[in-house]
Amino acid sequence: MEGIELRFGPWEDALHGTEADVLICDPPYSEKTHSGHDVAVRQERLGDYQRVDRRDGSVYSSGVNRRKVIAFEPWTERDVWAFVLSWTQRVRGWFVAMTDDVLVPTWKLALNQCGRYVFAPLPFVAPGSRVRLAGDGPSAWTVWIIVARPRCKPWSKWGTLNGAYVLPPGMGEARGDGSFPGTKPLWLMQSLVRDYSRPGDLVVDPCAGTGTTLLAAAIENRRALGAERDEETYQAARERLSKPYTPSMF
Repeated sequence: MEGIELRFGPWEDALHGTEADVLICDPPYSEKTHSGHDVAVRQERLGDYQRVDRRDGSVYSSGVNRRKVIAFEPWTERDVWAFVLSWTQRVRGWFVAMTDDVLVPTWKLALNQCGRYVFAPLPFVAPGSRVRLAGDGPSAWTVWIIVARPRCKPWSKWGTLNGAYVLPPGMGEARGDGSFPGTKPLWLMQSLVRDYSRPGDLVVDPCAGTGTTLLAAAIENRRALGAERDEETYQAARERLSKPYTPSMF
């Protein structure tokens, strides 16, 4: 699609010196989340249990698993700090990042220390998205969205925005078909683009993955620039973004 530029390589190199109107990204989560995902995938491949679809109460066997273990490294507190220190001076407007509950305090502290006004984390809830497959306790349906703005106008007069994002039925799974772990629904990324940018703004995603944020920005009449360091994911994103947009792409 027009208005999208995707670069290959680590964001530190591929986007060196880049400035943006808004940053919207879904970077790696903590070791706890990554390892939990990978353990579940390996257990699922053994086929030694059944999975419960909590949305309608049905039970089905795990069968053939298309999900992959996570190929990229989790982020530590140091990674979050390095990212925030690099980007806060280069992003003119809103800073929007997704994370797990483990890294929420680090994101908030880093952004606050870098002069941003940080809001309470916003939940993105995808019912049935990550059912607990082993052990006991509640499933993890929620990803946390950290939102921060400059402490000045016009961002301090932006207006009231959504307090949560709950995935509507039929709007895509939180992880797609599992081919690329962590992929978010296009519906969510379009919602964030609309809420935190204006038409014509440059939206940057330094951890572009399969390009969902970039696609959402282009659909919403924004310019989009991103970087992806994993070659397989980068090639999948290039192929996806080279096609004309159709609603089925969510």
